[in-house]
Amino acid sequence: MSRMGDVLAGFHAAWEFESDSVLIRYERGLRTPRLFQALGERRVPLEALSGVTLSPGRRGAVVLRAELRPGADPLLEAAAGQLPEACDPYRLVLPSERETLAEYYADELKSALSGEDGPADRYLVAAPEAPRQFKAYDAKASFDGRTVNFRWFWTGASSAKWKAGDQRFPVAELNGVEWRSPEAFEGHLRLLRREGTAPAQPDQDPAAVVFGLGYGPVHESLPFAAAVLAAIRTCGPVPSVPARRDPADIAERIRHLGELHQAGLVTDAEFSTKKAELLAEL
Repeated sequence: MSRMGDVLAGFHAAWEFESDSVLIRYERGLRTPRLFQALGERRVPLEALSGVTLSPGRRGAVVLRAELRPGADPLLEAAAGQLPEACDPYRLVLPSERETLAEYYADELKSALSGEDGPADRYLVAAPEAPRQFKAYDAKASFDGRTVNFRWFWTGASSAKWKAGDQRFPVAELNGVEWRSPEAFEGHLRLLRREGTAPAQPDQDPAAVVFGLGYGPVHESLPFAAAVLAAIRTCGPVPSVPARRDPADIAERIRHLGELHQAGLVTDAEFSTKKAELLAEL
């Protein structure tokens, strides 16, 4: 491998080569993709790499790209191939005059790799750190490293979600995460539970939040999904401890429940049952 501390700077990022890893530092300029700015930096152990390629880019540029082993990075696993080329965190675009230097580092990396390209048995690249939160169209999602919480917005959440109430999911009860980019049709984040079958539509599923114009942006919702995915992979059993609710929040939810009842969206029995459940949380 090249000398420790060697740096190859490109557009929006710089790669620093070390004896056992590559440290990718992302710029914070106005033109830098917001996902890169949110990530800040990523340390990629050489054992996480299956290969490296060098190819022509647009307008005479060259592109150095690190190829990761399947399952090595929770961010890529959560993205499931949905990131556009410009937001690929392992793609370094360089001006044409640095092509010879890029070839040198590509060869150095290739010679340092073990040749292992099969699926990794654990995450080798660290997940974005908790706590994390973002606003979806129908809820505020938060994650403290052990529990995911969805707090519904009365202006966006479906009546099915309001009837279910705010949701709390210990990671020990989850089996995975389904992320659909907000830049695509029906973008959403769904938590996959170990037990039970999710409704077909995310807007009816209390274990899912839906995106929309300006809601659930990639640079917030994808690192969130990756952090949850990594916690699911590594967590042990977590006892569920009921959380006490703010009385003002309970009162607001009962008020809104009454509005749904008056509008005919909630039956008398559903209204009585849900009101009793909310009062029991005080």
